[in-house]
Amino acid sequence: MNAYTQQYQQNQILTASPEQILIMLYDGAIRFTRQAMMGIESGNSVMKVEGISRAMAIITEFANTLDHEIGGEIAANLDGLYHFMIRELIQANLNSDMDKLKVVEGLLVELRQTWGEAIVIAREEAVNQSAPTPQPPENYKPLTAAG
Repeated sequence: MNAYTQQYQQNQILTASPEQILIMLYDGAIRFTRQAMMGIESGNSVMKVEGISRAMAIITEFANTLDHEIGGEIAANLDGLYHFMIRELIQANLNSDMDKLKVVEGLLVELRQTWGEAIVIAREEAVNQSAPTPQPPENYKPLTAAG
């Protein structure tokens, strides 16, 4: 990776909203899981281990940043899902198990899509709440049947 690419990526992260960073992290976890799968397919154990460890680091961060007080049941369910994925990644690493990586990849893709949709909905709701309700002008008189 050249210096310009690194600078671009760093700027992208520094200027991203928390929602954009979340999506970027999901994209990274998905990419690293796929890297691990490519490592297994090609017999490249370094690629496999690196992909799995990076995916695990991101998923672990997801679990560590859950707010259980605000998130309640949803946070608890996500916590369980993240820990399930970590266990699957550990097993995939130990046994070069492609099926376990596919399960994790599928869950990550689904969660990324769900978060993406939730972000769009939240933005739309914020725009609708901040937009003033149109009011007729002060001298407005509705038309009547008499004209």
